[in-house]
Formats: sequence, structure tokens, C-alpha cells
Amino acid sequence: MPPTPDGRPRKLPFVVLVLSAGTFLMGTTEFVIAGLLPEIADDLNVSVSQAGLLITTFAAGMIVGAPAMAVATLHLPRRSTLILALVVFALGHLVAALSSSFALVLAARVVTALATGTFWCVAAIVATNAAGPAATSRALGMLLGGLTVATVAGVPLGAWLGQLSGWRGPFWVLAALSAGAAAVIGRYIPADERREAPSVRAEFAALRDARVWLTLSSMTLLMGGVLATYTYISPLLTERAGISAEAVPMVLTAYGLGALLGTTVGGRLGDRRPLATLLTAAATTTLVLLLLTWLSTSPVAAIVLVTLMGMTGFAANPALGALALRFAGSAPTLASGLSGAAPNVGIAIGSWTAGIALTFPLEQAGPPLVGTVAAALTLVPLTALALTRATRPVAPPPTNPPRLP
Repeated sequence: MPPTPDGRPRKLPFVVLVLSAGTFLMGTTEFVIAGLLPEIADDLNVSVSQAGLLITTFAAGMIVGAPAMAVATLHLPRRSTLILALVVFALGHLVAALSSSFALVLAARVVTALATGTFWCVAAIVATNAAGPAATSRALGMLLGGLTVATVAGVPLGAWLGQLSGWRGPFWVLAALSAGAAAVIGRYIPADERREAPSVRAEFAALRDARVWLTLSSMTLLMGGVLATYTYISPLLTERAGISAEAVPMVLTAYGLGALLGTTVGGRLGDRRPLATLLTAAATTTLVLLLLTWLSTSPVAAIVLVTLMGMTGFAANPALGALALRFAGSAPTLASGLSGAAPNVGIAIGSWTAGIALTFPLEQAGPPLVGTVAAALTLVPLTALALTRATRPVAPPPTNPPRLP
């Protein structure tokens, strides 16, 4: 997708917007559970902590499922894989909505996590192929924007619907919307054109490139730092900053809007100067989290810094995803799957570590301190990546993209 004659970037293909609608649904289902835990626990006769396993198992399913399903579906046409993932996603929600067994709901969450991982790794390849090498980061920024909009709008709407109709209501709606998304994808994404037969061996061979792992480790550390702080943001805002519980959703909305702006701007800058964008994002996120650790006793400072945390913390994601695909060369599918798993590894480790830090003398300031350390450590693989990339050529982006509207 070359720029216009006056040098401005062209609009992204419509199919990227269609795929971002799918990532919106995936993001909503991952996090909407947090607002429904008491209702689910009461209805299924389990404790709230047990109901929280519905979030943990989803993250675990993404960590294992994204790369595993990337390999399992390697020989399937990409359009068919996307449709199949959405159909399985819809069925998982139907099973959960109809079930009176916590174990069955838990199993349904694992299935939907596998479908989510499958959709993400294929959608990233289809979107970047459609956008072209000059707009890879922008395309991934739009896909990630779907996840961000889910946190700003989808999760609150799902929680509100759950209050009105019971916790099963959002599951019914997500099932219907994902079935509709499958139909739209079938309409707007043409069948794959002929391309070189994919090879599992080639996919694993692409992972021998150290730059792929440097990129993935950067994803893990940066997202781990941001989400370690975000996981315990409510007690920081209410108990340390003195903000009322009723105002917390507004602060979280500001965080989500900051993240949406960050992914948009980061996607545009990442296509032009990816490493400069990444180093700047990691350094500024480190500074923001450090300031949040020190200054979060001030309500105004806490609100501003939480908003900036969303903006700077998510600005790196489009460029990181684009580099992972580029370094993988002509075998991007497994790298795409690992790109979906890496942030979830960071989220799992970061939130666990932050929970321990919460019990130390720093109390509510512990999680942002953990986040500061993780974000600072991100500069290590990014610096190594900059040095490595300066002496080694970048593999060309995946070839033979389907022609899309």
C-alpha cells in the first residue's frame, strides 16, 4: 500500500477494520468477566476467588493456544481459519450461557481462548498483508485498537448488560455478534490466492533468529509492567490517591482512551522509525510508572499518570508485532501466534509479582514499582535489537498477500 502522490499514507483496506471488529469481541470476552464475578459465583455456587479462575484459564489458554493453534491450522486457508475461529468462539459462549456447571463454563472459557489465539495470529497476517509493508504497524495498531476499544466500551457495556439481564446476557450477545462477524469476514475476505505451501519446519526455523525472541521478550516485559500496575489500579486510586470508588471507572476510561491514542500514534510512527518508537515508548513508560510510584498520593497526579501509562505503554505494541512478523520472514504464522502469547505471559507474571509486592511496606505503591522495573528491563532486549538490526538485514515481509478491498 504505497503512499499517495503527495506523500500522505493511504487509508488502510476495509478488511483491516473488519478484522479489528473481531479483536474487539475477543478483548471484550477476555475482560468482561471481571465485572461479572460476584454474579457468576453466586449463580454457580462457587467462591469469587474460584470464579476468578475464568480469567486465569483464559490467559493460560492464550499462552498455550495461540502458538499451538497457529501450527495446527497452518495448512488451512486463512479465510476459513478466521471463520472457523469465530464459529468456535460463538459456540463456546453458547455453552457457557446454557451451562449450570462451573466446570463446563471453565472448559468453555478454554475453548474460547483457543479460538481467540487462532483468530489473532491469522488476522495479524491477513491485515498486514492487505496493508502492505509500508503500513504494517498501522494495520496492527488498528487490530490492537479493537482490543483497546473493548476495554473502554465493550467491557463496561458487558458489565451493564450483566446487571440488567444476569451474567449470561453478555455471553448470548457475544455469541450472536461473533456469528455475525464470521459472516462479514466470509463476505469481505476473498479466498486465498495461490501461495507457497506452508511448512511447519520453516515456521520453527524462523524462530532461530534471535531478533524474533528479542522482540517477543520486549512484549512480555513491557506489557507485564503496565498490566502489573493496572491489575491493582483500583486500590492505588482509592486507598493511596484518595479517589472515590465511584470515580474509578472514569479514570479507567481515561486510561483506555490513552491506550487507544497510543496504539494509533504508535502504529503510524512504528512504520517510519520502529526502533526509535520502541525505545521512546519503553523509556517514557518507565518514567511514568516511576512517577506513579512516587506521586500517586496526589489525586490529580494519579489520574494524569494512569492516563499516560495507557498511552505510552500501548504505543509500542504495533511496532513490536510488525517486527516479529518481519523478522520471521516468509514463515510468520508461528511468530504471530507467539506475539499473541507473549503479552499474556507478561500479564500472568506481572500481576502475580505485583500481588506479592502489594503486601510489602510500599503497599499500593508496590505494583507500579514492579511495573517500573519490568518496563526498564524492556530497554535491554530493545537495545540488543537495535545493535543486532544495525548489523543484519531485515527479512522481507511475508509475500503473496491476497488482494483485498
